[in-house]
Amino acid sequence: MILMNDIIREGNELLRVKSVDVEIPVKEEDINLLKQMLEYVHNSVDEEIGPKYNLRPSVGLAAPQIGINKKIIAISAYDEKGRLYDFPLINPKILSYSDELTYLKTGEGCLSVDRDVEGLVHRRKKIKFKALVLEDNLLVEKVITLKGYLAVVFQHEYDHLQGILFPDRINKENPFFVPSNSTPIKFAGEEEND
Repeated sequence: MILMNDIIREGNELLRVKSVDVEIPVKEEDINLLKQMLEYVHNSVDEEIGPKYNLRPSVGLAAPQIGINKKIIAISAYDEKGRLYDFPLINPKILSYSDELTYLKTGEGCLSVDRDVEGLVHRRKKIKFKALVLEDNLLVEKVITLKGYLAVVFQHEYDHLQGILFPDRINKENPFFVPSNSTPIKFAGEEEND
């Protein structure tokens, strides 16, 4: 079971290393790692397990965050309408993305960044990628299109594979600057004038 002590923090050089592709055929150890990563994300938001093991809640985890520079990402997140999606991914590769941007009004956080970071991270509103997806213990190659919040979560985790942390993406001169092509993510139940 992955714990907070297994997650490396900002300042560790391993977070700045570009990840390499997982070898095909994928080894059992890589599939097991992916399962453990997804388990962490699930456990981190479980009302009993999370507090019991002092897990910080998360919606995603990338292999570099546990010191492994392989292209492996585990995501479990709700979309704006409250539907839960799991994306256990190996070797994701971005195929295309929108010019339109989006951002979280509250900013972003990260298990590997222990400080509060003020500022907005503008990311592609829509993104299309291919990856090996773990489904019922089988890896299936898929092309997936995500938009809004799920696209933001994916890009945050994908950045880890490039050695990029979210504070790198904040405008240093004007952290709360909003480009004309960027609109905030709105979750179900949020007021329009929030």
